[in-house]
Amino acid sequence: MSTNVLAGIDGSKHTACVSEYAAWAAQQLSASLVLLNVMHKPEPTLLYNMSAAASLSAQDKIHAELADLDKKRAELAKAQSQVILEQASQHVQQAGYPAPRTISREGRLTEVLEQYDDYADLVVLGRRGNNEDDSPDRLGGHVEHVIRTTDKPLLLTDGEFKAPERVMIAFDGSETTRKCVEYIARSPLFKGLECHVVMVAGPSEEKQAQLEAARQLLEDNGHQATAALLQGEVKKNLLAYQDRQNMDMMVMGAYGHSRIRLWLLGSITNLMLQESHKPMLILR
Repeated sequence: MSTNVLAGIDGSKHTACVSEYAAWAAQQLSASLVLLNVMHKPEPTLLYNMSAAASLSAQDKIHAELADLDKKRAELAKAQSQVILEQASQHVQQAGYPAPRTISREGRLTEVLEQYDDYADLVVLGRRGNNEDDSPDRLGGHVEHVIRTTDKPLLLTDGEFKAPERVMIAFDGSETTRKCVEYIARSPLFKGLECHVVMVAGPSEEKQAQLEAARQLLEDNGHQATAALLQGEVKKNLLAYQDRQNMDMMVMGAYGHSRIRLWLLGSITNLMLQESHKPMLILR
């Protein structure tokens, strides 16, 4: 069964970064890289006759011209999509990676991604898109929706590409974060990379044991692993450790489904997405 890394690109200035991280991930996983551009599905322009006295011939003429404009917009959107994909493909190849496959689809991003649930082993997207401003603490409108709807590992990129050397796993002992450690330990995605398992919690033998078990699993699978138990505010400590240890990427669990878990995990995930400014791998 083939392995595929799917990169969603939109032609914005973030496209190069998304494409390179996706190409790096595909190389690590010995997978095929697929570049996907999703075009907005335009709504047809409608014209209603609001008065019996209005000229039907005039309205019909306007309607026909509007239909022609809609057709032209659709043709231009398809042409633009092909240009975006061709430029990204060339960028990837110039960076030394194999030529990727390219796919152009019309619709909503989340709906199109759902069609590839059985196809993609990893999805790569930018944290901000073509219509987003450059505020560093703002997320693209697509990010939270995709996180909540996809079951696939999701790599969210930011800034410029840098081949990861050190990876930080935000760990709290929950089933979700234990799965994160298991994924990192066994996946070739982070093979050969230094891994840090970081927990922010009050000191206790139970927490220390959970942390040590996570570190040992990584070490048993060939990683150079470090464990750290920190006390204090979760966001502040995670960000400080990330900067102090010069982490290249962070791994976190996705949102939970219950209201309590949504508040506990979802809020931290959102805060880290907004403020870490490092690529982040989101796992369920």
